[in-house]
Amino acid sequence: MGRALQQARIAAHRTVEELSGSTRVRVPIVHAIEEDDFSRCGGDVYARGHIRMLARAVGLDPEPLVEQFDAERGGRPAPTPAAPMFEAERIRPERRRPNWTAAMVAAIVAVVGFVGFTALDSTDKNAKSNEVAEGPKPDTKPSPTKTGAKPEPSESAIAAAPRDKVTVKLSAIDDKSWISAKAHNGKLLFDGILLKGDSKTFQDDEQIDLILGNAGAIELFVNGKKVADEFEPGQVERLSYTQGDPEVG
Repeated sequence: MGRALQQARIAAHRTVEELSGSTRVRVPIVHAIEEDDFSRCGGDVYARGHIRMLARAVGLDPEPLVEQFDAERGGRPAPTPAAPMFEAERIRPERRRPNWTAAMVAAIVAVVGFVGFTALDSTDKNAKSNEVAEGPKPDTKPSPTKTGAKPEPSESAIAAAPRDKVTVKLSAIDDKSWISAKAHNGKLLFDGILLKGDSKTFQDDEQIDLILGNAGAIELFVNGKKVADEFEPGQVERLSYTQGDPEVG
């Protein structure tokens, strides 16, 4: 396998340094993989990701190489629980929006208050249904809350409903991509290939952690909003999202 990658690189007239620069896999790891030494990859999950990136960069189909890698290790191994980083990936800081969280709480309080007021008003009307009308009476019912317009079910209720969870949807638009998704407690939600045209949706109470092996092929929606990141084909990304993501606007 490593020999095949080395020969394809040489045939493509590319040095190890050039290959490292285009894939962001460090030079010592490229040398090790070409010698069939995967001990520096940080685990089998990450070794498969490196194999895919290097194969694409030198014009090889990565899937037969990955299958050979798994076969030589007695089948596809379980993902490594303590997820060491791809040495080539870019770490993105976790984005939190305290003001956005406060807005979510205010929206939920407004909806609950409106529902409670509606229930009390309905009870009051039922209690008076047996009374005989003697003419116009002063309107003694409390006025609706004046802090804002009456919430529309199509907007306020829908906006408030998903705020207690983080929801991430991935769609492979331009090409297939290897992806890994974990919950906030480290539980593995998915580890595999997302084929072109396929989608996956993940949900957790607090946080979703992602690793994208071919980020340029992925269209990403977080909490119902599209994330407009400009990833390149073959680019490896590690991302984390919470209930407050993405930023408003």
